[in-house]
Parts: sequence; structure tokens; C-alpha cells
Amino acid sequence: MNRLQSELHRLYMPPAANPGGVRLALLELAAPADWSELAKVWRGVQLDLQLPAPAIAVSGSDGMQLWFSLQAPASASQAAAFLERLRARYLPGVEPGRVRLLPSAAGGPFTVPPIPAQSQPSGNWSAFVAPDLAPVFAEAPWLDIQPGAEGQADLLARLESIKPAAFDAAMQALPPGAPDATTQRPPSEAAAGTPDVDPKQFLQRVLNDETVDLALRIEAAKALLQSR
Repeated sequence: MNRLQSELHRLYMPPAANPGGVRLALLELAAPADWSELAKVWRGVQLDLQLPAPAIAVSGSDGMQLWFSLQAPASASQAAAFLERLRARYLPGVEPGRVRLLPSAAGGPFTVPPIPAQSQPSGNWSAFVAPDLAPVFAEAPWLDIQPGAEGQADLLARLESIKPAAFDAAMQALPPGAPDATTQRPPSEAAAGTPDVDPKQFLQRVLNDETVDLALRIEAAKALLQSR
């Protein structure tokens, strides 16, 4: 088992003693993959619910995803209810057909999508991405080449799982049909974590940072070339 597999197992795989439980709750926004909308969920769960940040992933086709890790396995119905309440609170104006929840309240098989993985027939790759790079992928939620396993493992190593008490508290704070919390937070909180950054300067920093995964640096270089 390599480092990436170990991190995926640490965050998302239920123990063998609880094969019916799930430790992953996945929310995807697609067609288009609008990070400005999905970021409301990413920021909201941290600011409003005091939950650890979920992983951010590009699907390799048309979506961006948030991967929530549960420390203790929950039932598929509990995880689905959590996702439905997040959607109702933070994405009330988004067409339901653009939002994919896994597990789903409708039931069905629960299969963790492999990441990184190559989509066919496009040949594009899914991947986990850093929060400050997420806006770069809003129009093209994929990588052209396979991301490095070590870089992917580094991204996951920074993440924590949602503890049972925190999960229960979040469910209490997210009654079904709750309003969008972004309209209730003070402006200073709603803007937290989103400083104004010049796009070209940002891309140049990514390109020059040798600690960033090579595939992401290539994407930054492409974006810079297109902007000239």
C-alpha cells in the first residue's frame, strides 16, 4: 500500500468490522463546475458548523467535488441526509440536476469513485486539488496528465475526519430545508478565506512553486499562455 492508498484508507474506508457503514460523503456540482457556488459549502461547513475542511476534487469530466471524511462509519441514510441538508442550506438556488450526492437519499449501490482516475474517451484525469487552486479548474475540472501519487497523498495528509460529536452537532444545526447560511453571516465572515488575488500573479506563483504537483504547474502554465 503506497502513501496515497494509505491516506484514502485513513480518511474514507470503513473498517472491516463495519462493512455496512460509510465514511465518505461526497457532494458534486457539475455542468458547469462552478467553484464560486461550491465554495459556499466548503467555507460554510468550516465557519458555521466548525467542521474540518473536506477534500476538493475535480471529477475528470464536468464536475467539482467535496469529499467529507467521517471518523466513525455512519449509515448510508445518515450520510445522505447530511448531504441533503448541506445542499438545502448552501445551494438552494442550484438546479437539483447539477448536484450529485453520494450516498444518495434514493439509495442504490455505494461505490467510492477512484481518484486519480482517467476518464474515457477524453483521456482527462480526476484529481484532488489544493483549495487555492480550485478556482483554476472551474471551467475545465480535470488534469490533462496523470497527477503524481505523492502530491495527491500530501493534499490528503493535511485533512482531518469529522468526529462523531461534531457530526451530530452539525446535523442538529442543519434541519431539513434550512435557509442558505451565507445570507445570515456577517460580511467579514462570508468573505473569510477569499482575499483578492490577481489571477496572473497567482498562476505565476503556482508555476514557480516546485512543491506544487507537476500536473498543476502545467495547468497554471497553460492558463498563463492563454491569458497573454
